[in-house]
Amino acid sequence: MQTIQQLINGQFETSQSKEMIDVTNPANNEVIAKLPVSTESEIERAIACAKEAFKTWKKVPVSERARVMLRYQHLLKEHHDDIASILSKETGKTFEDAKGDVWRGIEVVEQAANVASMMMGETVENVATDIDTYSMIQPLGVCLGITPFNFPAMIPLWMFPMAVACGNTFVLKPSEQDPATPMKLAELFIEAGAPAGILNIVHGGKDQVNHLLEHEDIKAVSFVGSVPVGQHIYRTATKNMKRAQCFAGAKNHSVIMPDANKEKVLNNLVGSSVGAAGQRCMAISVAVFVGDSANWIPELAEKIGKVKPGLWDDKNAGFGPLISPQAKARVLSLIQKGKDEGASCLVDGSEFTLEGYENGNWVGPTVFAGVTANMAIYQEEIFGPVLCCMQVDTLEEALALVNANPYGNGTSIFTASGAAARYYQSNVEVGQVGINVPIPVPLPFFSFTGWKNSFYGDLHAYGKQAIRFYTETKTITARWFDDESDSGPNMTINLR
Repeated sequence: MQTIQQLINGQFETSQSKEMIDVTNPANNEVIAKLPVSTESEIERAIACAKEAFKTWKKVPVSERARVMLRYQHLLKEHHDDIASILSKETGKTFEDAKGDVWRGIEVVEQAANVASMMMGETVENVATDIDTYSMIQPLGVCLGITPFNFPAMIPLWMFPMAVACGNTFVLKPSEQDPATPMKLAELFIEAGAPAGILNIVHGGKDQVNHLLEHEDIKAVSFVGSVPVGQHIYRTATKNMKRAQCFAGAKNHSVIMPDANKEKVLNNLVGSSVGAAGQRCMAISVAVFVGDSANWIPELAEKIGKVKPGLWDDKNAGFGPLISPQAKARVLSLIQKGKDEGASCLVDGSEFTLEGYENGNWVGPTVFAGVTANMAIYQEEIFGPVLCCMQVDTLEEALALVNANPYGNGTSIFTASGAAARYYQSNVEVGQVGINVPIPVPLPFFSFTGWKNSFYGDLHAYGKQAIRFYTETKTITARWFDDESDSGPNMTINLR
């Protein structure tokens, strides 16, 4: 039985805590590891080590920090499949899906290796007589990341590489449901040459998170998770005078125009709705069919119904189990509500089990038609392999439906009309828009830009916005005297 370690000041160590959390295999709920809850003194020591390390790390030339990231991305690529294997076993994701999780994180590390160009300040010569003004981009201090279960490689890699490349140090509190993956990431980071104390990892639940959020030495907080937790973390962090970026829930719509390529639409909807068992904040959980495209719904349901869940190493499996019995119970409850409220359940995965793994958190693909905006399956984020199909007559109706939703993480439109696509992208109130692309997660030279109740904060993850989030700007106005002449005191605020 593996006991998950923590990382403090460059050393992997076993916690002295007596409080343990079971880490289970979602396929059968057998315990595969024990996770000690970090003690208060261990958390204090992690923060203190990060604070001390910051004193020297912030002075390390930016080119040297970039070289650490270059070595790190090389090691991540070299161990790509090993990380994916660990990830699959503790999340239940299929191996191919897990590899995608790892790769999208590596892309952010590649961008972090380009940090020097992103931290350039600005200079204007002679803003007034013999006076120059220039700015410098400088790190904040100790930063905190709180990451979810559904992307245990990608999301940590969204956070600490960007923060550390900017000259900060970092404390990571990963999900207690799949902690082995981020610990492997940390192991490779140390191997890449990261100095002691630059990255620290502690474990626990709500109490440990609150302790971190309230600590005066934490300067910035990044979180990915659900709406109520995101709201709590944002309020607590900002109340304690910290920067915060909190990525929360989603209800992502795909609008299907009648002129779209039907086969492309159907295949894209299958993967984007039930892939990863629907446990993606960018999953398409609502398909809005405009006009005659509604005739495609039965064929879509047939395609989705052929997708079979399975074990992580089953090459024929479309997706794996949900993360926990609680997650399964919640999804099944919402499926039942959909039936009770009058939606037509075209594909019902609520009774699915996998032979030999009947104790696992299995839910099969599920498709509802005739869904309306007042139903629970539309109003709540299901976070399971469930697709809700809705019908409207016009693009304007579809746009109004999407804009009325309180979430704004991602959306897509499938159409052959440039005019329709441009109208949609210009008027939709959602932060990330795909045009004939089902899951429009931007590459890391852009930023991940959810809107409305999908994000609390001002600056988003990775890309240029992450650099701004993890740094402060210092502006210098300078004059150098080369003679002893003096025009007397200046009694105004004007430079002269």
